[in-house]
Parts: sequence; C-alpha cells; structure tokens
Amino acid sequence: MDPNVEIRRLLDIMPASGRMLTKILLKPEQAKVIDATFPLPWNSERPIYINFDLWRRLKTPQRDLLLLQKVSWLTGVKWFKPDIYQGTVVAGLLGGFVESAQADAVGMLIAGGLTTMALLRIWRNNNSQESELNADESAIRVAQRRGYSEAEAAQHLLSAIEAVGKIEGRPALNFAELLRSQRLRAIAGSSPLTTNNYL
Repeated sequence: MDPNVEIRRLLDIMPASGRMLTKILLKPEQAKVIDATFPLPWNSERPIYINFDLWRRLKTPQRDLLLLQKVSWLTGVKWFKPDIYQGTVVAGLLGGFVESAQADAVGMLIAGGLTTMALLRIWRNNNSQESELNADESAIRVAQRRGYSEAEAAQHLLSAIEAVGKIEGRPALNFAELLRSQRLRAIAGSSPLTTNNYL
C-alpha cells in the first residue's frame, strides 16, 4: 500500500469539514493503528496519525469507517459554541479583567475558579464516551453518503474496532469500546437491544 495513494483516497471520502480541519499524517513509530489528540482551542489543524504498517492489515471498509469516526470526533469538538459553559468562560474572563483592574484579589480568585470549572466541563463534554458514540453515528451518516447502508457501515465500524484491538495486541477492548460495540450491534441489527439502551 502506497501511503500517498491511500491518503488521497481517504481525503476523498471525508466530508468537506473534515478536509478543512483535519490533516492525515504518517506516524510509523506509534503503537496505535490510528490516533488523534484532543484538539485544543488554539490548534488550527487537527492531525490524525496513522501507522500505515498496521493500517494496511484492515479491510478497506474498516479503514473508511475508522477514519470517518476519527474525523467526526475531531470536528465534533466545539470549544466556541453558544451554551451555558462557554458563556460562563466568557463571564469568568470578563469578571477576572474587571476584578484585576480593581485589584480585588478575592474577586479575581472567584472569576479564575469559575473560568477553570467551565473550561474543565467543556473538556469533559468533548472528551466523553457520549462524544465517541456521537462520532460513531456521525461517521455512519457520512458513510451512507459514500454508498454504505446504515447497517453495513455500523458492521464495518464494529469489526474495525475489534480488529484494531487485535492488531494492537490488546487482550480485551476497553469499556468505551465495549459500549460503542454494543451500540453498533444494535444499529447493525445484530443485537436485540435498541440503541436507546446505551444512552
């Protein structure tokens, strides 16, 4: 597999938002098949690292869905969207500036604490199991626009999660992967439980 050819192919299946925000990079030394770090607000690009020696061991549909899931997760991280936590960050920062201008140490401490708590909450919301589940569903929707049925896309992502665990030499899937697998089985129709059981 020529990494440059594969990267071009992967860029073609990405949604436009993914092509604008993310960048696929080769990282042969990493132990993971595909990886991405949590994007911080000042990062203009959101890199996706792929070990192509391991990547080639997956089937093409598995690779497609793994990439779409990672892109969906990265593009789903929103630091600046109007909600209560972002409003709290802004209020805390403004309060901190006002209190520092007045040299009020207690007010500055309260404003700083408020800002920190809101930032931690934003980070937790974007780095939670629910965000992974949402990214799975988003990846499946994009895959449907690329010719996969919903059940096929869910099945390919499910098999990719299991295959990656074996390729990386892990003895078992972690809790988040097990939760995602159950949800994907329900979407693929191979589980009697509905997707609502896993929310």
